[in-house]
Amino acid sequence: MATPETLAELGAEVVRCRRCPRLVRWREEVAEDPPPRHRGETYWARPLPGFGDPAARVFVVGLAPAAHGGNRTGRVFTGDRSGDWLFRSMHRAGFATQPESEHPGDGLRLTGAYLAAAVRCAPPANKPTPEERDNCLPYITRELELLGRVRVLVTLGSFAWGAALRALGKRGTDIPKPKPKFGHLTEAEVGDYALLGSYHPSQQNTFTGKLTEEMLDAVFRRARELIAPRKP
Repeated sequence: MATPETLAELGAEVVRCRRCPRLVRWREEVAEDPPPRHRGETYWARPLPGFGDPAARVFVVGLAPAAHGGNRTGRVFTGDRSGDWLFRSMHRAGFATQPESEHPGDGLRLTGAYLAAAVRCAPPANKPTPEERDNCLPYITRELELLGRVRVLVTLGSFAWGAALRALGKRGTDIPKPKPKFGHLTEAEVGDYALLGSYHPSQQNTFTGKLTEEMLDAVFRRARELIAPRKP
């Protein structure tokens, strides 16, 4: 009988992945010629494994690492402004032990939550292709297998919403018809899971006011409500 897989073993496999030639080239080119603000830093320049609590009830799915964020630091949503917004909100909701995520080893822990990206490598212009998304889908599927207590998937943006639905379908979960459409604070029951949509905390959304801190906080408050024990 095969030994059950662990999150650490899956993470090690993710880091070695070279399935998408375009993404491999891009992540490594970015590391070789960083902007002045990051000159002299050693970039991670590899795919990013998930990060968080093995007993998580909430799984947060993002788009992909930022070229000079996670691709630089080696931890998802770490070292960029999107991550600043995300972790402040998760901290206010009690899912993160601190509001900053600067680098691995900074003391940050997630409690009750796990965080991963639909695509594990930084893509050019932050736009992965459908093929690149599908190459990464098995990683989310296997993480869900290992994170057996997850009941809520918070998806940051429509791309992550679609990837989460595909991953659940790969697991054999019945997807509702018509397929649930993404929206901010949209909820959908998908098998044993609640799918919860949020606008992505990208600068394009936060600078324009499409996403405010209160709007993002509302998502994580709702996630907290969805995992709360039901009253008799």
